[in-house]
Amino acid sequence: MLRIAPSLLSADFGGLAEAVGEISSEADWLHVDVMDGHFVPNLTIGPPVVSSLRRHSGLFFDCHLMMTDPGAYLQAFRDAGADGCTVHVEVGDTEKLLAETRRLGMRAGLALNPDTAFEAVEPFLGQCDLVLCMTVFPGFGGQSFMAEVLPKIAQVRAALDDSGSTAELEVDGGIDEETAPLVVQAGARVLVAGSAVFGEPRPWEAARRIRAAAEKVLARGQVES
Repeated sequence: MLRIAPSLLSADFGGLAEAVGEISSEADWLHVDVMDGHFVPNLTIGPPVVSSLRRHSGLFFDCHLMMTDPGAYLQAFRDAGADGCTVHVEVGDTEKLLAETRRLGMRAGLALNPDTAFEAVEPFLGQCDLVLCMTVFPGFGGQSFMAEVLPKIAQVRAALDDSGSTAELEVDGGIDEETAPLVVQAGARVLVAGSAVFGEPRPWEAARRIRAAAEKVLARGQVES
């Protein structure tokens, strides 16, 4: 199943509820980028904003914790209404963080940066509900897609399939109508798109076009098989 997850990082922070409402009909998940100013050089939003948005949306809240100490905030995000929290393998304590996320009743995700090798996440794939391959370095929206990450996406896909895992494979960074087919071909099924959606005058139409471009690849694969 293909999922489109618009990223709030590129939305107008002065009208987040309205922005979410505009794309709800074309979104499967809502991607919430949480940055602490330490793990990445930027600050964004936290549990109070998630709690406020929860009252306006029934979408799956996919919270990406780009934080040095995500474990200190997992409970707060759960209480605020997060459905899933993704932590970065680079911060360490991976097994503990994944277990705690699941204990709290959320889906547990594990992210890796573009320059982090597949081998860093391989030991933890059986403990994940989601693996997020970054195709830009996290911290800012509107960056260009890094095609050199595509082989790693394919590696993750193959490992998940070989183990019989049902974990989702998500990609975030520079996703638009041109790059969505590339990551789907590599094996991604959850596509995070920020500026390509919220940077457009009619964001719901932009999300629809990204979905259509990605689904063409899936349709060809079904015909070929």
